[in-house]
Amino acid sequence: MTERAQAGPGRRTMLGAGAAVLGTAALGLAGGPAVAGTASNTPEHRGGHGFRLDLPVPTVIGHRGASSYRPEHTLGSYQLALDMGAHIVEQDLVPTKDGHLVCRHENDITATTDVSAHPEFASRRTTKKVDGVLLTGWFTEDFTLAELKTLRAKERIPGTRQKNTLYDGRWEIPTFEEVLRWADREGRRRGKPVWLYVETKHPTYFRGLGLGLEEPLAKLLRRYNRHRQHSPLILQSFEPSSIQRLARLVATPRIVLLSGAASRPWDFVTSGDPRTVADLVKPEGLKWMASFAQGIGPTLDLVIPKDASGRLTAPTTLVEDAHAQGLALHPYTMRNENTFLPADFRRGTDPNAYGDAFGAFQAYFATGIDGIFSDNPDTALLAAADFAAK
Repeated sequence: MTERAQAGPGRRTMLGAGAAVLGTAALGLAGGPAVAGTASNTPEHRGGHGFRLDLPVPTVIGHRGASSYRPEHTLGSYQLALDMGAHIVEQDLVPTKDGHLVCRHENDITATTDVSAHPEFASRRTTKKVDGVLLTGWFTEDFTLAELKTLRAKERIPGTRQKNTLYDGRWEIPTFEEVLRWADREGRRRGKPVWLYVETKHPTYFRGLGLGLEEPLAKLLRRYNRHRQHSPLILQSFEPSSIQRLARLVATPRIVLLSGAASRPWDFVTSGDPRTVADLVKPEGLKWMASFAQGIGPTLDLVIPKDASGRLTAPTTLVEDAHAQGLALHPYTMRNENTFLPADFRRGTDPNAYGDAFGAFQAYFATGIDGIFSDNPDTALLAAADFAAK
């Protein structure tokens, strides 16, 4: 997920009702009450636009795996998130020069791999404009898969997560197909499906390079039987047109990601669509997205804005408005460190120390959101259990 504005429990029975569960309740995406334990698509269990997913509510999504503890988008990060109990593990997808889909937060791999230490790739360093932003570094679309496999992953923000640097060099860049195989193996071992949450990154940009993401992604989903409406996988993108394209290719559930209110999805910019995210979170925009998606993934600031000092203010009506259109909400991203928390939940003066993450989780869960992305799945799960026990 890209944050483009910057960087024996109880059961819940109603979608958007403010009570939450950490257990086996079904998550209702795009439709009526979420009945505990239901995973049916029969008419009596369907809502207006969507269908049931057998997921706990609030759903805890391992953001890039367990990226607070291991370098992001590595099999080590994904495995730890799953071992911690994350309900879904997230992958961001970008293509290689030869058309393979690999898991990286961005196509610029300067900060997340050891590419700069490879003299054989020194000449690949270049400046590009990606979604209107000039970036200088090394990019996946300039490497074959075989070349990328010679690199090793490293911690993206070592100043904040110094302990993660212990694992620098341990893992390579995984392909999405490798992740699908890993999920199938883990699912067989655990006796239940491993859920994946998959984002298409910069789809308009890559389509312009002849490296469209949606078709090869759909091909892999069909190959691994994750293309059906009840498959254990959710698709997501910041570009609504990518979600619309995927809707024509597979029946897998879909989420539209939403950045800051003043921003515009890049496909809107290139097509001349004047709407901003502020327009999309109005009832008319939500109704439009509900015609091809089952939920939205807004930045947390769209759920509860902050004031000039960084403290939380009153919640917006987004949760209520989205639920009225049958849309689930999976906002992003909760992290434990002070530097990422609202100011009213920071503790002490060290920006890299943990603040009152549990307090922040409670504030967000109280709005009625259906799930949350977190770099700390263990903390999120404990917070969800605390909320369910109230």
